[in-house]
Order: sequence, then C-alpha cells, then structure tokens
Amino acid sequence: MADTVVFTDHTFGDLDIERGILADVDAELIDAESRDEPLETVLADADPDGIIAMYADVDADLLDSVPNCRVVSRTGIGFDTVDLDAATERGVYVTNVPDYCIPEVSDHTIALLLALTRKVVDYNDRVRAGEWDVTAGRTMRRLDGSTLGLIAYGDIARTVGEKAAALGMDVIANDPYVDPDEVPDSVTLVDDRAELLAESDAVSIHAPLTPATEGLIGADELATMKETAFLLNTARGGIVDEDALADAIRVGGVAGAGLDVLAEEPPDADSPLLGLDDVILTPHAAYNSAESVVELREKAARNVAAALAGEVPPYVVNEAVLD
Repeated sequence: MADTVVFTDHTFGDLDIERGILADVDAELIDAESRDEPLETVLADADPDGIIAMYADVDADLLDSVPNCRVVSRTGIGFDTVDLDAATERGVYVTNVPDYCIPEVSDHTIALLLALTRKVVDYNDRVRAGEWDVTAGRTMRRLDGSTLGLIAYGDIARTVGEKAAALGMDVIANDPYVDPDEVPDSVTLVDDRAELLAESDAVSIHAPLTPATEGLIGADELATMKETAFLLNTARGGIVDEDALADAIRVGGVAGAGLDVLAEEPPDADSPLLGLDDVILTPHAAYNSAESVVELREKAARNVAAALAGEVPPYVVNEAVLD
C-alpha cells in the first residue's frame, strides 16, 4: 500500500515539485489546502505517514491524531511551530531546510541596513510628496568603518558578516555555542552580549526563536545600544520586544529598525511600529527568490522521501529521535 503525505498549508500555486519527488518512493501527496474541510478532518481521513507543514502548528494533539506519521517536514529554517519533545517521544522525525536561502536573507539584511543608513525610503517618500531637500531628515553616517554586531553566528550571520566586511564594516559577533576556532579573523567574537550591543552601530539578529531567545532584545538591551544604532531582524519576531523597540525609537534611544519578521504576522493595525518613520517593515520576505523557493520545496520533500524510504532524513532537527 502506498504511503500518504499531507501538505498542511503552503503559498505555492501547485505541488508538482513535491509530487514528483514523493512519487519516487511511491508516496501520494494530499494538498490539505485544496480540500474544503478542516485540516483535522483531512488528517483523520488520510492517516498520513508524513506531514509537510509551512505555517501550521504541529503540536502533541495533532501528532496523536496521526499515529502512523514518521516525519514532519517544515518548509523553512525555523521549527518553533513544531513540538519537538512531543515528536521525539513518538519517534517522529522533525526536519527543516536550514540552508536554502542564505544568499537571499543575507542580502535582505544588508538591504535593510543600507536603506536605513542611506535613508532610501525616507527620501523616496519625500520626493514623491513634492519635496526635494538633500538635508531633510536625520544625519546620515558612513558605513565604512562602523561596526556591525551579529547576535548568533550561524550560516546566515556568517554570510551577512562577509558582505558587511566588504562594505568596510568591522564585524563582531556573540554566540555562546560557536567554536572560536571556526570564526574567521575578520570577525571578533564577543563573550558579553551587552558589550556587543554597546559597541555596534547596527545590531543584526540571527538566532532561532526558542524559550531562551524569546524577548531577548527588550528595554534593557535597547537602552544599552547607541542612540545612532539600527536594529535589524530577519530571524524571528518574538526575539524582539516590539513595544520596547517602538518606545526606544520614539524617544531617540536607537535610530531605527529594519524588520522582516514580527511577533504577529501580519501585524495588527494598532501595532506601534507601523506609525514610525524610522522603521522599515517587510512581510517575512527575506527568504524569497525564484531559486530559493524551488530549493526549499525540493529539500523539504526529500526529507519526507528519505524517511519513508527507511533512511535518516538529511536535515533532522530532533536528533534525540535517533537514539
């Protein structure tokens, strides 16, 4: 009997890429979004051997409803929407795609930094409103010779650091889990996060969202930053206390922020960040390119195909399940 895989939710027009890969292991793919019924009903009817999920929460109750499921594959880098402990207890692989959009997210991070530093959005709005004044707005500062601080130093942060260094920036990083021997000479590893915040002209967040990192940047941390510094976040929104960030920008505690992610997406109309001129917001789009989306879909499907074929998937998050 062929295995069954349910794709809970997605933003793709079709699932031809996934169907082709899963067909190689004789697995049928069911698109839950195409069904005019709740996800719970689709899962109960399909009794799937695997799940692919984009935004859907995969918690203990959902896992209990699919007792034959062997793998949950997240189409993305983050995995905070999946209950890892519950999956591990049930012997279910949880996988992600940690390396599919490194060029895109690093480019997006630098783009936000350049847009803030060079006042691109502000100047554009002023010109379109009929104003032509090179002196308008806050003073611009040179990136060359300034300092970029990286919170966490994974693959994306490393690439951001390389691109920032090419712009003439000094790069420092804080990551208690990184091996100092693996840090290039162009990057200075800082043990104290407060020191990084105080020294940086721009702080870029690249940590995963976990209980330990939720609210990592709050009022106290923002107060440590320079008044001329920018905060960049292309990781996860819950890492930053957005109310505290809005307050800090309003009173001039920090110069502004470039955010691709928010704690609530899309934000409520009364979000304090929406009314601030010194905040640039993009809709969790840093990962996006034609090439990255294809890579994401292929790798997410191959994670499932490997598990259904009796192999260890290429990108296992809950390694404890291997014990």
